[in-house]
Amino acid sequence: MENMEKRMLTAEDFTPAKQNEIEIEKAYASQSFWKDVVSRFIKNKGAVFGLLMILLIVLMSFVGPSISGYDYRTQDMDQRNLPPHIAGMEYIPFFSGEETVYVGSKAYVTNVYEDKGIMDVTHIFGTDSLGRDQFARVWTGTRVSLYVALVAILIDTFVGMSYGLVSGYLGGKTDFFLQRIVEVLSTIPTTVIVTLLIVVLKPGLLSITIALMITEWIGMSRIARAQTLRYKEREFVLASRTLGERTLPIIFREILPNIFGQVIVMCMMTIPNAIFTEAFLAFIGLGIPAPLASLGSLISDGFKNMTMYPFMVACPVVVLALLMLCFNLMADGLRDAFDPRMKEA
Repeated sequence: MENMEKRMLTAEDFTPAKQNEIEIEKAYASQSFWKDVVSRFIKNKGAVFGLLMILLIVLMSFVGPSISGYDYRTQDMDQRNLPPHIAGMEYIPFFSGEETVYVGSKAYVTNVYEDKGIMDVTHIFGTDSLGRDQFARVWTGTRVSLYVALVAILIDTFVGMSYGLVSGYLGGKTDFFLQRIVEVLSTIPTTVIVTLLIVVLKPGLLSITIALMITEWIGMSRIARAQTLRYKEREFVLASRTLGERTLPIIFREILPNIFGQVIVMCMMTIPNAIFTEAFLAFIGLGIPAPLASLGSLISDGFKNMTMYPFMVACPVVVLALLMLCFNLMADGLRDAFDPRMKEA
C-alpha cells in the first residue's frame, strides 16, 4: 500500500518551456479558390508584366491613331519614306529625323526633315512609301490583331470546349465519329482554307474569321476531351449520374468547373498562334486589303524596303513580338496559378 501512495505535485514539477522548444501550429486564413489563384498570379512578376503590357497595347490600339494626329489612310507624297521624328526632341537618337545616305562607298548622315523644311512635323514611327503615318497605321494594325485574338478566344470557348466536353463524356461511337472529324480538319492547312475562301469571298477579316472558325478550335477540343475523360469516372460525377441528373447538366455543372483552369490557360496559349496566323496570311498577301492595315501587312510592306528604310519593318515587328511575348508570359502565369501542385505548403 505504501508503494501505491499518491505522490503530491510540487512547483518543481512545472518548468516553463523555452520559446524555441514550442512547436507552434501555423494557422492559415482560409480563402476561396479564385483568391488563391489571383494571389499566386500576382506573385509571378513575368505574368504581371505581361498583363500590364497587354493592357497598355490595348489602350494604345484605340488612342494611338488620335495621338499621332493623322489618319492611317491619308497619303502625302511629299513626305514619303521619312524616318521617325518628334519635333523638339531631336536630341533622342531614334527620333532625330536623321538617316544615312550612301553615295558610292561613302556614307552621309542627313536630317531629312531639315532638308525639306518641315522640322515642326512629327512622325513618331516615320512614314511609308506612300507618305502615310506609320504610328497611326501600326496601332490600327494592332487593333486588327487584337480582334483576331478576341475571335480566337470566343471560338475556343464556345466551339472547342463544348465539342471536347461532349465528345469525351459521351464516348463510344459518338466520340469515334467526332474525333474523325477533328482528324480530317486538322490535316487541312489554314493557308489552303483561306485561299479557298478568298475565291468565294473577298479578302478581309471575314475570310480570316471563317478560317479560324474552321480550324482554330481543334486544340481546345482535344484538351477539353482529355480532361473530360479524366473526370467523368470520378465519384462526384458517378453520384450525379446515380441521382438521375441529365447529361448536359453533368457536363457543364460538374465537369466544366473542374477543367476551367485548363480552359483559360489554353485560350491564352492560342491567342499568340492566332495573331501569328493572321500576320503570316497578311505577309503572304492573303490578309486584309489596303488601305486597312494589320501588323502582318505592315511587316510585308516594310520588308520590301528593309535595306533602305529599316524602321518601316522594325516598328510593327517590335509591337507584334511584344504582343505575342506578353500573351505567352500571362499564359505561363495563369498555368502556374491554376495548377494546384504549385500551391505552397
